[in-house]
Amino acid sequence: MNIFKQIPTILLIATLLQPTSLKAKSIETTPSDSLPSLENLYEFKFANLILPASLITVGAIGASVNGMKDFHLIHRKESVNVIKIDNFLEYGMLGWVFACDFLGKEKHSFSDQFCLVAIAEGLNFGMTHGIKKMINEKRPDGGNYSFPSGHTANAFLGAHIAFKELKDSNPVLACSGYAVALFVAGSRVYNNRHWISDVVAGAGFGILSTELSYLIYFPIKNALIKYKTKGVNRLILTPTIGNQGAGIYLSYRF
Repeated sequence: MNIFKQIPTILLIATLLQPTSLKAKSIETTPSDSLPSLENLYEFKFANLILPASLITVGAIGASVNGMKDFHLIHRKESVNVIKIDNFLEYGMLGWVFACDFLGKEKHSFSDQFCLVAIAEGLNFGMTHGIKKMINEKRPDGGNYSFPSGHTANAFLGAHIAFKELKDSNPVLACSGYAVALFVAGSRVYNNRHWISDVVAGAGFGILSTELSYLIYFPIKNALIKYKTKGVNRLILTPTIGNQGAGIYLSYRF
């Protein structure tokens, strides 16, 4: 008998005769340890929709009532020194939450935040640009597609996600994004690109997009985790040995 040909069988038998080692491995690979836990850190409340709905309503009334577009709150100049930084802050604010993560303790992971920003921006773009095309309100400088303000919507979207992620750990840092968003809104009015009603509604759409992204993302994430956990419990993979020889037993329950 060639002893070298029997080495694989000898090693398999030795492994099967070590129940302590096998038990340790089974503990390490249980679904609860190897799979992410369900998301329990966020509870959606419909009361969160009151603020964005109110802002959108006020903005819509201001845009629709004749003579109330700018609410007569400012004396608009015919020519101004245009502030251009708002064009950079519009999309820069989408990364505000990631910048704040270095200074405060966020609620959710980087990957969760990235998905939330992506979903919120998709919703925001669809709503604001769809309404722009549908209404085609004239801008103060004579351009088209004034209502609502897309710059303001994006700025408040980024600010509101940072607020929701950091409000419990660092309230001051969480609210700091709103100051930048207000600056963007003010610059759009100052540059004669928008009426006040446009930026008020834009702020509402940005906040609404954020709230809806939380409502959409976490149920989908939890459903995927449950499906993955259920799939692992259906799978059985174990070594076997018998009169016919050694092998591996694989079973999957559909």
